[in-house]
Amino acid sequence: MASYNKVILIGNLTRDPELRYTPKGTAVAKIGLAVNREWKDESGAKKEEVTFVDVDAFGRQAEIISQYLKKDRPILVDGRLKLDQWDDKQTNQKRSRLGVVLESFQFLDSGNRSEIPNSSAPKTAGVPGRANDDIPPDAGCDVPF
Repeated sequence: MASYNKVILIGNLTRDPELRYTPKGTAVAKIGLAVNREWKDESGAKKEEVTFVDVDAFGRQAEIISQYLKKDRPILVDGRLKLDQWDDKQTNQKRSRLGVVLESFQFLDSGNRSEIPNSSAPKTAGVPGRANDDIPPDAGCDVPF
């Protein structure tokens, strides 16, 4: 059976990135992304919907994102869908969350260049369409949060 798992999103960060490290020392950045969709209904009235997506970045990419991005900054994310499942400790019900594991990204604005040493902030990290060596095969399994 053939399968393909690829997601490309452009949106704005809903909060500052949360950077933490696994017990093995791998950097993990959790970011929230708001992706807007605008359209006009049959009567011509403008409509808008926002989709909120949780994104996990690993390794050097996580550190770069944490260093250079803040709430409300735009970003292009290239990654894959991942379904997390767990038992809710309060209700004992099964819970699930569909998120994105970042494989590469691109900054979409220059931001405040005065914060960036020598104005040489990286524009991209990772190569779309190629496996990323910074992402462990069991990414997310030993994340302590």
